[in-house]
This record gives sequence, structure tokens and C-alpha cells, in this order.
Amino acid sequence: MSGPGVVSPDRVVLRAAVSAYLGRYRGDSRLHTESDLRVFLTWCSDQDLEPLPVARVDIERYVRWLQDVRRFQPSTVSRRLSVVVGFYRVCVIDGILPHSPADYVRRPVVPPESPTLGLGHLQFEALITTARQSANPNDFALIAMLGLLGLRIFEACGANIGDLGEEHGHRALRVRGKGGKIVLIPLPPAVARAVDCAVDGRDDGPVLRNTLGARMDRHAATRRLKHLAVSAGIRMPRMHPHMLRHTFVTTMLDAGVSLRDVQIAARHADPRTTMRYDRARKNLDRHPNYILAAYMASGT
Repeated sequence: MSGPGVVSPDRVVLRAAVSAYLGRYRGDSRLHTESDLRVFLTWCSDQDLEPLPVARVDIERYVRWLQDVRRFQPSTVSRRLSVVVGFYRVCVIDGILPHSPADYVRRPVVPPESPTLGLGHLQFEALITTARQSANPNDFALIAMLGLLGLRIFEACGANIGDLGEEHGHRALRVRGKGGKIVLIPLPPAVARAVDCAVDGRDDGPVLRNTLGARMDRHAATRRLKHLAVSAGIRMPRMHPHMLRHTFVTTMLDAGVSLRDVQIAARHADPRTTMRYDRARKNLDRHPNYILAAYMASGT
């Protein structure tokens, strides 16, 4: 029997199921997954639905709500649906549900090209120049870490001075990426100089600092990026840090770096993710037919 201050058995099971699912994630991956799952649970509450006994049609309605009401991009809808699918899969594994209501939910079609706008070559150069000339040394380090190293914003803001070092004669930065994976990122000389200026002789603490001297977060980074873009004369509808990671990938591809090498540099698990950034893959100047014909020139 339930009453004020009494938690129903269904709620106890739901809390246990959510905890078991989120327990599979760490760090920022856990925060992002929890945020996406909370959107679904809140939607269920607004619809007077109990999340565990929902039917497939209810999840289909949730997807349509994300598309038609919230008007999210297909990639965002697909990501949030993946979290729901994963949640119910864990419920089945743990014996909470006999089957998953999300198994046959139709996924939205994600366009082959990323809708995120990257900077053009000249725009990127202008932004780098403006950041280099800024009186705030954190500006150049921020642009270099995002645009020339391809770091995600949480990776750049989370970098510490203790993560800097040398590896086989290379200046390198130890980065904690998605899923808590540790990778070593080599620092080209220009990036190393930018980082050294931001560190300014300190022995510990964050690499990037805000105007108050504390660790820079994604909000402060976005504000600095918007300020630098305006100073550089760049007019974009919505300037945000991920645009520089996008620019990192597209600029490499435009420079002729192979898709496989760009995938490794961007740390994409699936090459199809990298291919979505390749705005020039329809450029016939780079068509592999020319490479094959040149290789077989003696016979043709």
C-alpha cells in the first residue's frame, strides 16, 4: 500500500534498473548517457507511463516527439534512442524484463553527411591568427587543442599540466577520452608553444584557465570561441567548440590525408563516422580511378 513518503515497489525496481544501466559507464560518458535517459523518463512521466511496462508503440511515439516536437537532428534522435535501447537491453540481461520493448523500434535515417558546419580553410587560418595575437594566452591554446589536435571540448578542458610529457622524443599530451580511454596525442611545435604559454611556468593545475584563473569549462570555452570568431570576422549562425573538431577532420581530408589516418587521428571507432565529415568525397579530382590509371600507366 502506497502513501505520502512511500516509494512504490515499481519505482524501487526502476531505480535499480537505471543504476545498473548507468553503472556500465564512467566519467563524461555516464553524464551524457544519464542526461539522455532522463529525457526519456521525463517524457514517460509527462505521458503518465510507467517506463518498465511500456510497449514498442510508446517508444515509437517518443521518437516522433523528439523529431516533430523537439525537432532534433536525426543524429541526436538516433543517439537518444540508442540510450533507450541499451537501457531495456540491460533490463532483459538482468532479468527485470522478459523482453525489450525497444527491439524493433525504427531508427531515424541519419544523413551520410554531417549537418555540423566546419570552418573553411581561410576562416580557420583567420581564427588561429586572431587567437595567436590575443592578449589571453589561453585563447591560442584553446584553438590549437580543439582545431589542431582535434580534442573534444571535455578533453581539452580536462587536460592537466601533469598530463604533459615526452614520448620517444615527442612532446605529448595524455588525454582521457570517451569511455575513460587514455591516449597519447603528439604536440606539433606550434601547439606545444601555445600550451607552454598557457601553462606559464606552472607545475600543476589545469592547462586551460578562465579569466578568474580557475579551470576553463565548456561554457567559458564557448564564450571565448565566439569572441575570437567575431574578432576574426567569421560570421557563423552558431559557433560552438565541436565545430573546431569538425574542422580538424575536414581540413585533414582536404589536405589529402587518407581516410584511415584521419580516422585514427580523430579516434573514431567506425570509419563511417569519419566519412560523414568528408565534404569533398564527391570531388572528382580525388577519385581513385586516377590513382589506378597512373599506377598502371605503363600498360595503358
